[in-house]
Amino acid sequence: MAFGTPGVGRHSWAMDEAASRPLLKRAVDLGINFFDTANIYSAGTSEEIVGKALSDYLRREDYVIATKLNQRVRPGPNGGGLSRKAIRTEIDLSLRRLKVDYVDLYQIHRWDATTPIEETMEALNDLVRAGKVLYIGASSMYAWQFAQSLAVSKRNGWARFSTMQNHVNLLYREEEREMIPLCVSEGVAVIPWSPLARGRLTRPWGEQTHRSGQDNIGKNLYAPSQDVDRQVVDAVHAVAARRKVSAATVALSWVANRPGITAPIIGATSIAQLEELVAAPDFQLSPQECEMLESPYAPHPVQGYE
Repeated sequence: MAFGTPGVGRHSWAMDEAASRPLLKRAVDLGINFFDTANIYSAGTSEEIVGKALSDYLRREDYVIATKLNQRVRPGPNGGGLSRKAIRTEIDLSLRRLKVDYVDLYQIHRWDATTPIEETMEALNDLVRAGKVLYIGASSMYAWQFAQSLAVSKRNGWARFSTMQNHVNLLYREEEREMIPLCVSEGVAVIPWSPLARGRLTRPWGEQTHRSGQDNIGKNLYAPSQDVDRQVVDAVHAVAARRKVSAATVALSWVANRPGITAPIIGATSIAQLEELVAAPDFQLSPQECEMLESPYAPHPVQGYE
């Protein structure tokens, strides 16, 4: 989401191609081979930047590209959603921007209440059968909706969701109640977005950045007035100081090593951030440190399904 033409679409803080390419090159050099984007990110320019860079740096068989559709990308009745027409249109546009002839993982970017799930799942199955998509995935929704999607696929012999990209971090753990147990039971890989809570876990409480000051979605996801959230952030920084690592390392390590989690999706915007985060999954927190990080948590309103 950090890559794209600044001022195009909803992300004024996006990094243009010149700024993005060194970060993508370093990611490749560090061994990262899974890249996640979406058609909505900076009005498609994220897909263009990522696709061009990866085609220059790697052979197609050596990287996994994931993208998404659903959220509105243009005016008109077919400019968003998960109808058969929208799915057929958006996959071809994404393939063109990404400079590939197939997408490894094609994800629905939230639930579409206006389209029958049977229509969506059949259209996604058609893409798999046509070879345009290898696997399909979903993103934040209610567990009953995801269960319904899996049941529709099973009943009809269609391709089923292989992944769930949901909202999981130390400040938001509501997915532990229903969604993650469902994914574990069904053998679905969990690939959380915002594992660092849009950076709130990595900096002292209340500190702002250029992005956080303009990130209206983040402002809705994380209410700065919640005292329990501040206690969690303080605990992250206390553990980081004691272990002499960054707060980002502590926060990402916690997510990456939680039961059911496969691969948290990070949004680094500098090479220094990237290098620090790559090592986080191998950093081990003690049971006592996990208790220190988890104990302040209190139930939160459901967020991130919009």
